[in-house]
Formats: sequence, structure tokens, C-alpha cells
Amino acid sequence: MTHHGAAPDGNPDATPPRLHLNNLNEIEDTVSVQTIRPTDLPAGHRRTVHVDVTIPRPTTVAGAFRAAARVLAVNGLYQGGDYFPNALSDVHTPFASRPLSIVAALRCAVEGDPRAYSLLADEALMVLALRLEVDGEGPEDHDLFGLEAHVDDWGDAEGRTTESAVAVLYAAADASEQVAA
Repeated sequence: MTHHGAAPDGNPDATPPRLHLNNLNEIEDTVSVQTIRPTDLPAGHRRTVHVDVTIPRPTTVAGAFRAAARVLAVNGLYQGGDYFPNALSDVHTPFASRPLSIVAALRCAVEGDPRAYSLLADEALMVLALRLEVDGEGPEDHDLFGLEAHVDDWGDAEGRTTESAVAVLYAAADASEQVAA
């Protein structure tokens, strides 16, 4: 391999090396011996490179429960009127970085947005609602909104902790896998 001098203007950020194929066995590049990496700064320091990684979304009810449990474990259980804090005023904080209600955590785990509806998140909410009791009672209404309200009421109960919500989600995941098997 033949190496030539630096770019004519001495700029270390010059365009990437051009490769010339002289024959099948020899490749000639036209950049200096020093390799320029996209994460190196001219002074030799390193800089952080942001990489977006797509997180796989769950495809089963058990997977939805486990993913929602992880979201809650990291960010905490939100108890209040909305499903997440600052629902209308904070447009910059990603949903997956906020404390969420159980309902919002399930929807966020499945679709990435606690306001999005999906068949998988709805099915998980239905399964979970039928497992939970609020004041010794199951859900009053068995439509989607009634089941969602029941899960939210369970999560909003006084003294409810993030740990108990995470435990219920993991138990529901285990139970749904046993039913599926």
C-alpha cells in the first residue's frame, strides 16, 4: 500500500481516502499514514458519538408486561390524574424517560407512546385488569376504558410503590406464559 502526504491544504478533516484498485491484489489510498477517525478531534481528543438504536418492541402479552415493568423500574410509577407528568407542557422529555402510570408504561413499551393504542397493549391491559382488585373488587366495566380505569385506580392507590407495580407486571407475565403454554 502506498501512502502519500497529507491533504494539500493540511486539513486533517479532508475527505475520506479514495481507494484505487491498481490490480486485484493492490489497493492504493491517497491519505496520509495517520488514519483519520470520525471520532477523533484535531487535538487528539475523543468525542462521544450519538448512536440511535432501535429497541425491539414486545410481540406477546408476557413481553409487554416485562417491557412495561422495565420502564417503570427505571423511571418510576406515576400516580396522578394523567398517565404521565406534564402531559401537555413538556414536549421535550421522551415518554420512555418519564415516570409513567401502569397503563402508560404498557402503551409506551408496546408502541413507544403512552397515548398510542394497539391491540397488544389493549390485550395486556385487559389481562392485567382482570388480575387486579381495588378495594376487594374487580373491574366494574369490562370495556377497554373501564378496564384501563381499573388498572389506573390500582396504580393510584395510596401507598402503592414502583416495586409493587413492577412485581405485579412480572407476575402477570409469568401467569400469561403459563396460560399460553
